[in-house]
Amino acid sequence: MSGRFSKLAAFAALSIGLAAWAGDTQPNPQQSPGARSGGGGQQAGVYKSVITPHWFAGDTRFWYLNALRAQAREFILVDAEKGVRQPAFDHQKLAAALSKAAGLQYAADHLPFTAIEFSDDGKSVQFDAAGKTWRCDLDSYLLVAALGREPQTKNAEAPSQPASDSSTNSAPTRNLQSTEPAQTPPNPIDPSDPTDPGNPQSAIRNSPASAAAPSQQPAPGRGRRGGARGGRSPDGKWSAAIRDHNLYLRALPDGPEEQITHDGAAGNAYGLLEWSPDSRTLAAWQIIPGDQREVFLIESSPPGGGRAVEHSRPYPQAGDKFPTYQLSLYDTAKKGLIKPQVDPFEHEYDTPVLHWSQDNSRVTWQQEDRGHERMRLIEAGAQTGAIRNLVDEQTATFIWTAHTEGPAAYGFRIFTWLQKTAEVLHQSEKDGWRHIYLIDTKSGETKQVTKGQWIIRGITSIDEEKRQIRFAASGMYPGQDPYFIHYGRVNFDGTGLVMLTEGNGTHRIAYSPDGKYIIDTYSRVDMPPVNELRRVADGKLVCKLEESDISELTARGFKTPEVFCAKGRDGQSDIWGIITRPAAFDPAKKYPVLEDIYNGPQDSYVPKSFSASRRYSEWGQLGFIVVQCDAMGTANRSKAFHDVCWHNLGDGGFPDRIAWIKAASAQHPEMDLSRVGIFGTSAGGQSAAGAVIFHPEFYKAAVANSGCHDNRLDKASWNEQWMGYMPPGKIWTKDPNNWYSKSSNIDNASKLGGKLLLIVGELDDNVPPESTLRFVDALIKAGKDFDFLEVPGANHGAPSPITQRRTQDFFVQNLLGQAPPNRNAGARETLRRGN
Repeated sequence: MSGRFSKLAAFAALSIGLAAWAGDTQPNPQQSPGARSGGGGQQAGVYKSVITPHWFAGDTRFWYLNALRAQAREFILVDAEKGVRQPAFDHQKLAAALSKAAGLQYAADHLPFTAIEFSDDGKSVQFDAAGKTWRCDLDSYLLVAALGREPQTKNAEAPSQPASDSSTNSAPTRNLQSTEPAQTPPNPIDPSDPTDPGNPQSAIRNSPASAAAPSQQPAPGRGRRGGARGGRSPDGKWSAAIRDHNLYLRALPDGPEEQITHDGAAGNAYGLLEWSPDSRTLAAWQIIPGDQREVFLIESSPPGGGRAVEHSRPYPQAGDKFPTYQLSLYDTAKKGLIKPQVDPFEHEYDTPVLHWSQDNSRVTWQQEDRGHERMRLIEAGAQTGAIRNLVDEQTATFIWTAHTEGPAAYGFRIFTWLQKTAEVLHQSEKDGWRHIYLIDTKSGETKQVTKGQWIIRGITSIDEEKRQIRFAASGMYPGQDPYFIHYGRVNFDGTGLVMLTEGNGTHRIAYSPDGKYIIDTYSRVDMPPVNELRRVADGKLVCKLEESDISELTARGFKTPEVFCAKGRDGQSDIWGIITRPAAFDPAKKYPVLEDIYNGPQDSYVPKSFSASRRYSEWGQLGFIVVQCDAMGTANRSKAFHDVCWHNLGDGGFPDRIAWIKAASAQHPEMDLSRVGIFGTSAGGQSAAGAVIFHPEFYKAAVANSGCHDNRLDKASWNEQWMGYMPPGKIWTKDPNNWYSKSSNIDNASKLGGKLLLIVGELDDNVPPESTLRFVDALIKAGKDFDFLEVPGANHGAPSPITQRRTQDFFVQNLLGQAPPNRNAGARETLRRGN
């Protein structure tokens, strides 16, 4: 339903299926003529939104190419030290000089090149045109063909380098190293918005001879000091093996094999061997297997024909028994086995990971109790087995340790080990907001680094020499949307907080090669990108660069969504969302309202960045207003805001959603609240069906695609993270206190009060199709009427033309009161005519 699978799969399915007609699938960004050589990719109809800097003069100056309307373009030069932005040269004079020298006619705003190269003193510029390489003196505009050089047609197509600590952004090119990942796409894209496309921006050197920036530490989290996995020790002196469920050790090259353990047995065997880096200590986990339960899929219509095909795979569900791990340590010097006195723990979605101290005397691992209400960072003496909890976090709700892929786009990791000191950074919500803590593993002391009613979205880089952390954050600026991404820097001791961005929008930044400047690009759904040059030392604005031109879009009638904020269920919390209206909107008319829902607690989902496409355009053409908001129970706000989902996924944020839609309607009476529908996929499918079960007085019709209609039938790691652990003997009872049952659409099927269309793909490998089919069974037994579509051969999201068509027809019929087209009429007419 969610986590690593559902959010991505659900939205992938939407992009193929529902979004294709709901207006969420954005066109690929159109490239300007200079897209590969300085102009950067940009969205069609959006100009001056892209800054691709080409640095020179010791990284104090850069040029970039602006793509303009009608395929025009201009070159801009920026002096970062002086804070001056100006034309890179006199375009009219250069066009005249080139026309005369080449014997062809060129316009100032249509020069026949997209890449230039400045001399070090900035007094001349070189470019390729008309089959030659030209050098232009910028005082006299005397133009001469450069001698002894081939045309430099690939000037800006230099090979790229891998980003230092970001997997989502491209790296600088032409012998360039950035001190932080280049994070500015042509149009700033919020990675939590899977419907928005974007191409990452690179900083490009003006000259291939430019010096590289200072080296940068690897990405946060990659500094874990792991040992050697497997049987052979790093120094080559020992070989370890598991035989008959027990641990054996042999001195190399030809020493006798010695049995180290004698308590291994079938169902409780040793495994997962790992040597300390100094080869003195061998770690082994004694493992009790968990339930090996499977889910089954029936492929009714295999491509080759013949019988139906059965597919199966392991699939732990909530309440199942997970593998249990118990650590043992063997000291090769003392020839002794130690079992640290810590309780064994169950772990479903990964195997335990060890971190060895720099002197190899201690080993540390992260351990979560079943149900995510306690999380520890446990340290054991490698030779003594003595136990110490560096972190022992406990809560009455949940500790967020699984399915953090939304914040991970910004470098979110629970623990980040430093490479040069015995310290670790811990990101935690324990004070009510997600912040950074610094743990000294020698003293055991923990200090809070960041603090306040705002949250860390992730650590982007760490400078251990300066003892500084660079981070992404949200909620820093009162009055702005609290989900906007901003970037900042802070010292390890919590002092020296500097915010690098401040504009009212969600941000992406790209560092200059020397790390002294950033190009900050920010936008909102209702504002196209703005580009600024800012200084890294103090975060101050150096100069404004560009504000996007969308006049071409607006001339065609383009309208951005309306950003709307209203109070939630508590009367205090701000709920943020968007309202999208039909292109031919008439404020004198009444329109039915459709809500696009996804309330998975692993992230927030309302788009925050500008898009040149008209969102939900197909719904608008049909005559619907579409709304979307992030309600309580989702992430990226306070811990209290997040905690609403605990034991309570059936809540779906509906008290906030209904209050928000009512507040919007009070300001916009064209919204007809007697005709409100809702659609969603995956976790959104569960919520969409829940809307007409638990709130049929408000929601009149719902389409639930690929929903997990009972959290006990979905993947354990996601559901136990938010719903907690309940043992097998209790989890399937219908006790009124069984929170799984209270949130279940299946157990509450008799409450269905609105129109409902259920859709599922028969080969859904994310949420088992049986979740939908059991819901169908419960509805039938409850005497309820509903519509149902199972798509043969379809995976999660049931991507298919019929999925799009049936969803569209369902709302047209049930909210607009119109009969859908009879798509079979053409076939009958053909038969009647005897053709």
